[in-house]
Amino acid sequence: MTGDLIMVDWRARSKRKPTGARLKNFARKRKRDLGREETRTQLGGENKKIIITRGHNTKIKLSSSEHVNLTNPKTGKTRRVKILDVEKNPANIDFSRRGVITRGAIINTSAGKARVTSRPGQIGIINAVLVKPEK
Repeated sequence: MTGDLIMVDWRARSKRKPTGARLKNFARKRKRDLGREETRTQLGGENKKIIITRGHNTKIKLSSSEHVNLTNPKTGKTRRVKILDVEKNPANIDFSRRGVITRGAIINTSAGKARVTSRPGQIGIINAVLVKPEK
């Protein structure tokens, strides 16, 4: 392993039969089976990490950010606003408590409540649509 990168084998096969007997490996581990820990984007100063994926493609993992590209569906205008808080995250109740931003999360911004439409852990940007404007 190099640096702080944690390699994870995501093959989901159990090591035991329903009777409790051990299963034998039918194939050795392959490079293509490697996975990585998920990126849990949180509030804070902008912090990105570029990852080279299989096929030499890239993913930009956003560890933290304090701004969002917010689109108002009525006017069609998009502007960059500050994120105040993570209100709700339907992906995981614990994410709501810890302030993790994933796709579908409801966030409070300086312009009002918004729903995140991008995948910040894989795209490197937080895009959102205004749900309830501030009065």
